Amino acid sequence: MKHIAIIGGGPAGIESAASLAQLGYRVSLIEKSAELGGHLSQMFTLFPDGRNAAEVLSELIAHARQKNINVMLNTEVIDAQRNLSGFTITLSNQKTVTADALLIATGFRLFNVARKEEYGYGIYKNVINSLQMEKKLRTGDLTMANGQMPKRVVFLHCVGSRDEKVGNNYCSKVCCVTAVKQAIEIKKMNPEIETFCFYMDIRMFGPYYEELYREAQEKWKVVFVRGKISEAAENIDGRLQIKAEDTLIGKPLRMQCDMLVAMAGMESTADAKFAQTLNVARGLNRFYSSTDNYLRYNNTNVEGVFTAGTCTAPMNIIDTIANARAAALSIHQYFSK
Repeated sequence: MKHIAIIGGGPAGIESAASLAQLGYRVSLIEKSAELGGHLSQMFTLFPDGRNAAEVLSELIAHARQKNINVMLNTEVIDAQRNLSGFTITLSNQKTVTADALLIATGFRLFNVARKEEYGYGIYKNVINSLQMEKKLRTGDLTMANGQMPKRVVFLHCVGSRDEKVGNNYCSKVCCVTAVKQAIEIKKMNPEIETFCFYMDIRMFGPYYEELYREAQEKWKVVFVRGKISEAAENIDGRLQIKAEDTLIGKPLRMQCDMLVAMAGMESTADAKFAQTLNVARGLNRFYSSTDNYLRYNNTNVEGVFTAGTCTAPMNIIDTIANARAAALSIHQYFSK
């Protein structure tokens, strides 16, 4: 029985493992943290239909409870080398694993908003990132640092994406719809809270995303302002003052708010040492690149090494799961030859 080592236990890694096991392969699913799920485990609801994220993750993990899958938690890949039949993988617990093929599913890292000093992240307590807002929604605690309920929450799109100054020229694809979803969830929990979205362009890529955007405006009265915030500062009363330009009317804008949510983009995890040792190629956006974007998307330049999910490009959960299944099929085709 062929053995595949999957590095990364997020949605892509879990679904790839389940699909490969169903195809008759033995799988080692290697995850560096204490639990499976990656960023999905930190989400509240999923767009566009509001599906509970914990419910989706629970079902994914249930699929992966198969006898052919060995889940290795709290385990990091230190090194990977080619051998005569495949790969020898060195783990953080000093053990080694041999595999006939390697699937990289290391996901993405969230852009560190502190790199954009003008927004005051890490300086002002009520400037948070999108993942921190997700936690607030998940726990039902929308309060500010002082324990009071905010009266006005502002979302800032494209933080760390489409930004030449930080070296990320690409769109992270899900930030706009995440802001829309979070703004709606806030209004559902407390309709009295005013919600504003400051954006460069609204990019609604997926099915029913545009409908969700319209629902945010028409039903939940979320206000959208076309303009980039240039600066955020804290007033003496603890409220935040933001400066921006409304580019639709061509006028500068100042606004006070109680909470600023920076919609942090996705960054590549393709700087892992084991991938560099194997010389796995990266693209212009620093994510892992494929040998053919149309016909062999999950194949890397290294024979026997495959990729799945957001380690290749920003994706939503739906696309990530579909891509993971495609990766499993690509590996099956590789061995069938």
